[in-house]
Amino acid sequence: MKPNPDIQPPSSGTPPVRELAEIPAVEVITRSAVMLMSAAAEKLGLSAEDPDASPHRDLDEARRLITALAGLVTASAQYLGIHAGPLRDGLKSLQLAFREASASPDEPGQGPGEKYTGPIR
Repeated sequence: MKPNPDIQPPSSGTPPVRELAEIPAVEVITRSAVMLMSAAAEKLGLSAEDPDASPHRDLDEARRLITALAGLVTASAQYLGIHAGPLRDGLKSLQLAFREASASPDEPGQGPGEKYTGPIR
């Protein structure tokens, strides 16, 4: 078997690089969702001991990220198989955290991503 010149050997100190075309769609979607979740959590200040005092807290940015995540998860749920449930759970947790962090919470159905998921309770 000929070595693939596009993949670096493990001994080079860097992880092997995979061609994007070789990565299954469900993995690309899941990785994208995880990145959106992580970024939203940071913007909600959830990585800080005291989220209210986090220098990274930005609820406008969090709203955008959560809405994008909701659209992605909702649109791709049928393709995600076993990954759909945990992604929906993570999304709901972020939506609830956003509601708790808001000084004046949105009306039911008006929160980030709720136009895709329906009202969060």
